[in-house]
Amino acid sequence: MNALAATFEADTSRDFLGLPLYDERRPKLKLRPARALHHFRELLKDKENTEEVFRIFESLPWKDLRKAGERFLTSEKGMDLRVREPFLPAILDDHAALRRMPEGSLAHAYCDFMEGEGLTAQGLVDEFDRFAADKPNYNDQFKWYMNRMRDVHDMLHVLTGYGRDSLGEACVLAFTYSQQPSPAHLFIGYMAGLNIRKQVESSAPVLRAIREAQGLGKACPRIAELAITDLLPMQLEDVRRKLNITPAMHYRAAHAVWGSMGVNPYDLLGSKAA
Repeated sequence: MNALAATFEADTSRDFLGLPLYDERRPKLKLRPARALHHFRELLKDKENTEEVFRIFESLPWKDLRKAGERFLTSEKGMDLRVREPFLPAILDDHAALRRMPEGSLAHAYCDFMEGEGLTAQGLVDEFDRFAADKPNYNDQFKWYMNRMRDVHDMLHVLTGYGRDSLGEACVLAFTYSQQPSPAHLFIGYMAGLNIRKQVESSAPVLRAIREAQGLGKACPRIAELAITDLLPMQLEDVRRKLNITPAMHYRAAHAVWGSMGVNPYDLLGSKAA
C-alpha cells in the first residue's frame, strides 16, 4: 500500500462493520423517458446545473446496478479497495500530497485540470448532497460503490483528454456508459450532441466523437473499480497505455473545425442554446 492511500486508511473497518451490503429499503427506480427529457431541457438552460443531471439519472436508471455493485463489493479486490480508498475526494483534494508525486504523473495532470477549472472533488459531493438533502439516507456498503462512481468523473476528463466543453462532457458521458451502463449517460451524451449540431452547422464530427468515446470506454477497465492511488504516481501516458485509452481523434477534429470557424466550443450549450 502506498503512503497516500495509507493516510486515509484509519478506522475504515469500523466504518463498514455491521453495515448491510444493500439496504432493501432503497427504491426500485423506473424508466421515465418523458421526465428525463424535461430535465434535459432544463439542463440546456444552464449546463452547470448539476441537479438536473442527477434527476436525469433518477429517470433513466442502470437496471443491473445492484448486481454490479454487489459483485464488486463481495470480491477480494472490492473489499481491499474499501480499506485503501474509503473516500476518494479526500485523496484527490490533497493537492499538496499529489504535487509531491513525479512531474508528468497522473497526479500532476489531475491537479492541473482541477485547478485550471476551479474545481474540487468535494464540490461534486456537495452538489449531490444538496440534491439528496430531502431524500432518505441508506447507510449500507452499496453507498460507497455509488459514491465512487460519482467521484471518478473528473478523473475521466484527465485520463481521456476530453475537456469541459459541451462536446467534451458529452464524450465523457458516452465513455462512462460503457463503464457504468446507465441509459442516462447515452441519453445526455447524444442529446447534447444533437443540440450542438443544431446550434452550429458545420462538418465537425460531433456524433462520431461521441460514438468514439463510447468505444474507448468499452476498451478500458472499469475505472471506478481500480485503485486510483496506484495510478496517481504513474506517468499519465503510461496510465493511458495501461488502461487502453487511445487519443480521441474525432473530438480533436471537431475542435479543429470549430477553431477554423472562430467558434468557441465552450459556448455551444450556453444561453444561446436556451
